[in-house]
Amino acid sequence: MLRPEQMSKVSVTGSKRVMDPVIETVHDLNLLHVTEYDNSWDGFDPGDPAAGAETASDKLVTVRSLESILDVDEEDAGPTRIVTDDALEAELEEIRTRVNELDDERQALRQDLREIEERTEAMEPFEDLGIDLDLLSGYDSIQVAVGRGKREAIERAIVDSDELVDYEIFEGDDALAVFARPASGADDSALTDALVSADFATLEVPDARGSPQEYIRELEHEHQQISSKLESVEDELSSMKLDAAGFLLAAEEKLSIDVQKTEAPLSFATTENAFVSEGWIPTERFTEFKAALKENVGERVEVEELQRATFSRDGTDHVREDPAAGGGGSGKPAAADGGTAADARADGGHASGVSATSSNARSDGGAVVMDDDEPPTIQNNSGPVQPFEVLVQAVSRPSYYEFDPTVILFLTFPAFFGFMIGDLGYGLIYTAIGLFLWSKFDDRPAFKSMGGITIAAGLFTTLFGILYGEIFGLHLVATYFWEGVVGLSHAPIEKGLSPATSEWALGWLTVSVMVGIVHLNIGWLFDFFENLELHDLKHAVYESGSWLLMLNGLWIWIFSDVLRGTSPEFLYTTFSAEGVLPLGFSGFPAIVGWVGLGVFFLGLVLLAVGEPIEVVEFLNVLVNVLSYTRIAAVLLAKAGMAFTVNLLFFGVYATEGEHGNEWHFGLDHMPHVGDMSHGHEVVEVLFPGLVHGGAATVLLGLLVLVLGHLVVLALGVTSAGLQAVRLEYVEFFNKFYEGGGRDYEPFGYDRQFTTED
Repeated sequence: MLRPEQMSKVSVTGSKRVMDPVIETVHDLNLLHVTEYDNSWDGFDPGDPAAGAETASDKLVTVRSLESILDVDEEDAGPTRIVTDDALEAELEEIRTRVNELDDERQALRQDLREIEERTEAMEPFEDLGIDLDLLSGYDSIQVAVGRGKREAIERAIVDSDELVDYEIFEGDDALAVFARPASGADDSALTDALVSADFATLEVPDARGSPQEYIRELEHEHQQISSKLESVEDELSSMKLDAAGFLLAAEEKLSIDVQKTEAPLSFATTENAFVSEGWIPTERFTEFKAALKENVGERVEVEELQRATFSRDGTDHVREDPAAGGGGSGKPAAADGGTAADARADGGHASGVSATSSNARSDGGAVVMDDDEPPTIQNNSGPVQPFEVLVQAVSRPSYYEFDPTVILFLTFPAFFGFMIGDLGYGLIYTAIGLFLWSKFDDRPAFKSMGGITIAAGLFTTLFGILYGEIFGLHLVATYFWEGVVGLSHAPIEKGLSPATSEWALGWLTVSVMVGIVHLNIGWLFDFFENLELHDLKHAVYESGSWLLMLNGLWIWIFSDVLRGTSPEFLYTTFSAEGVLPLGFSGFPAIVGWVGLGVFFLGLVLLAVGEPIEVVEFLNVLVNVLSYTRIAAVLLAKAGMAFTVNLLFFGVYATEGEHGNEWHFGLDHMPHVGDMSHGHEVVEVLFPGLVHGGAATVLLGLLVLVLGHLVVLALGVTSAGLQAVRLEYVEFFNKFYEGGGRDYEPFGYDRQFTTED
C-alpha cells in the first residue's frame, strides 16, 4: 500500500510488415503506457500515421459536432452495437446532412427571433409616447426629434437657440417627442444641434406607419409564428437524437479507437524497414503481455523487459537494461517475415541495430531507451483504502519513487473527523449520506470515492458518539447504555463542557498534542526512508533524522519535570493515575528531560550542517505540534453548538456535584431550584427551554431544534472536515510528500458502446 505497483519498461521491436498486428494486439491488451519517441537515436525517425488516420480524425470531429448539436450524452447510448465502416460511410452521412439542415434552420429562426425582439424593444418607447409613427417624420417645415432626456433642459436648449422659433413637446414615461419650427434660413439640423447641450439621447424613428401598438402586435404575431416553427425544428432534432444517439456514441468510440491505432506509429522509432516501441506496464503483467504478442504475431516481433523500475531516483536505476529482470529475448531484430537483420539496422552497426541492447542507438554506450522517463504511478490500494486516493490526488498523484500516504489518510482522517464531531446521531446521518454517494455514482468515480470517505468518517463519528454517550448532543446513550446497561457512572469519555467535567476539555488538548507528535513522527520517518533510498544514510540523517531528533527531544523536555510549574499542569495530569485518562504517566524525570533537550540540540546541529537554510524553521517542531490542538478546539466548538441548540429547546439546569456543577437537559420537565434531580440538588436553571412554554414557543423551539442541528451537521463538514484535511496536507504531507507522479494511461480503450462480437 505504501508503494505503487511495480512497473517494467518494455521494448517491442519488429519489422514494419508486422506493425499493424502488433498495434492491434497491444491495443486490445490495454496495458502499455507508451513512451513517446524523442528523436534521439541516430537513423531513427518518428513513424508516420497509418493509412486512414486523417479520414478517421475528420469523421471523429464530425461525430462530436453532431453529438454537440443534438446534446447527446452517455445516458442516451442504448445497447452496445457493432459499427462497420460501411455504416460510418452511409448512415453517418445521412445523419450529418439532415442534422446540419435542421441546425441551420434552427439558427436562422433563432436569428429571426432575436431581430424581432430587438425591433419590439426598440418600439417600446414609441408605444409609451402613443403617437402614430407616420406623424414623427416627413415634415417640410417642422423638425422632429424623439429620445430620452430632461424636459427642463430640452426646453432651455430650444429657447436659447436662435434657429428655432416655436416648439411643442410630447412626453411619455420613458421618452419625449420634440416638434420644433425652425427660423427662416435655419439649417436642417437646427433642432438636433440645439439638443446637444441638453444631453438628449436620440432614438431612431422606425420606418413604419400606423400606431406603435399595432406595429408591436404585428411583431408579436410574427414572433409566435417563428417560435412555432422553431419548436417544430426542435422536436425534429429531439426525434433525431432518439434515433441517432446510440449510433453516434458507438461511432465516436469506434473512430476514437481507429484514431488511436492509426496514430500510434507517431510514438515509435522507425527506420525504413523496422520499428521500436517502448513503454511501461505493470511488472506482474509482463508475461501476459509477451505471450499475447507471440501468440498473435509469432517470432516476427521481439519483446524485451528492459528494466524493472526500482523505488530509487539515484544513479540510472530507472533507465538501465536489467537482463536479470526476466526480460528474456535475444536482443536481435525481428526479421522473420522476410526482412533481414541488416534491414532493421539504422546506422550500419552490428546485427542488433534496433534491439534494446544495441550500443549504436546511443553514442555514449549507455542504456538504450527512447526517453529517460519516470514510470507512471498506479496506486496500489484496494478495498476501503482506495477511496482515499482522491484526497491524495487532490494535492498531486504520488511520484513513483515516493511513499503513497493514502493508507495513513485512511487510518487518521476519519479518526480525526469522528473524534471532533463524536455523536451517534450525526454519525449515522454522515454514514447514510456516504452510502448514497457510494451507491448512486458508479459512473462518477470522484463522487463514489467521496462516498467511501464519508462512510468511514460517519462510522468513526458513530463510534466516538457511543464512547462520548451522545446522540444529537443529548446524553441519552450515556444514560441508557453506559449507566443503565453497563453500570458505569458516566460514559467512558466526555467532551468537557460542564464545570464538573472541565478537566476533560484540558485533557483533550494534551491528547491533541500527542496525536500531533505521533503524526509528525510518521511523516518524518517516511522522509527519512525516502532519503535513505534516494540518496544515502548521511542525507537521511541530516535532512530527516535531524527533525526527528528535534521533535522528540523538545517534547520529552516539555513533558519532563524540568518544566513542571512552568508548563500547564494538565500536561502532567491528563495521563496520571488520577487523570481523566489514567495511564500512569505524569511526566518524565528531570534527567530524561535534560537528555531530551540535548537530543534536540544534537538534531539542530545536524540540520545546520546538512541543511543550514532550514535552521530558521527549527521552531516548526513546536509550532506544528501545537497546530494539532485545533482538534480539541473544534471538538469543543461543535459540542458547544449542539449544546446551545438543545439548551434553547429542552432547557438546562445545574445540580451540585462532587467536582462542580453538572448540567442536565430538561427532557421531560424543568425542575425548580431546590428540587432533587440525578441524586443532587438543583442549584440553577440556565434556561427554562422553549418546549416547556406555550404552543407558540414549542413551534418556535421545534424550528430552532431542526434548523440548529442541520447547521451543526453542515458545519461539521466545513470545520471538522476542513481542519482534518488541513492537518493532513499542511502538517503531515509537507514533511515528505512532493507528488508530481504521472498517471498510468495505457494504449487501449475501455469499450462502452461498441462490441466486436
